[in-house]
Amino acid sequence: MQSPLAHLPPVVKNLLIINIICFLPSLIYSHNFAGTADPVGAMFGVYYFASPLFKPWQPITYMFMHGGWMHIIFNMFALYSFGGIVEYVMGSKRFLAFYFICGIGALALQMLVQAYEVHAMTGSFTVPLDFRADPAVIAKLQEILFAPMVGASGAIFGLLIAFGMLYPNAELMIMFIPVPVKAKYIIPVYVLIELSLGVGQFGGDNVAHFAHLGGAILGFILVKAWRLQGPRNLI
Repeated sequence: MQSPLAHLPPVVKNLLIINIICFLPSLIYSHNFAGTADPVGAMFGVYYFASPLFKPWQPITYMFMHGGWMHIIFNMFALYSFGGIVEYVMGSKRFLAFYFICGIGALALQMLVQAYEVHAMTGSFTVPLDFRADPAVIAKLQEILFAPMVGASGAIFGLLIAFGMLYPNAELMIMFIPVPVKAKYIIPVYVLIELSLGVGQFGGDNVAHFAHLGGAILGFILVKAWRLQGPRNLI
């Protein structure tokens, strides 16, 4: 039986494999030590740059960590579905650069937003050791400093933007919508939803929406800067 990855170009295939391999330690740890923190995600997820837990390798390794089954399934399904066709247009070397630039751009925007929040609360981009404030402010600062960001979502959002720009008239089936919708309509709507969720800062929402937007912005800029176009007969 032929492997389901056999038809994929090399970068997408290897990214899928690496992401799945990197997810296994977290999966094993959470299964065997239920109710405890995941040390793998804590070490290789990325923290705010002024956090005492920030390490120099984290801006790369965070893209290969995921926070659970739904997180990795969504990201890998998107990579599997759209990555191959985008890699064929860009070429493998450029696609690899695109993926990592979008992932790092996602982190950059998220950290800029966090820096703005920290400065608004403390008057500085770092938190003084003797800082005192009401419990709500302290809780928010602790979340920024000690909650790692994980996942390939920023790079995936860049990939979705690239697909929508290269194949704007490709028809996609979306859950709960009974008819196919063209990529040039659904993907901008998705980005606007992320923007509203990020600005709204809804309670209980622990998704890094601005990281998604950062990946989308870098994806748009790169496709324009590289003057990429999809096959004429498919756009």
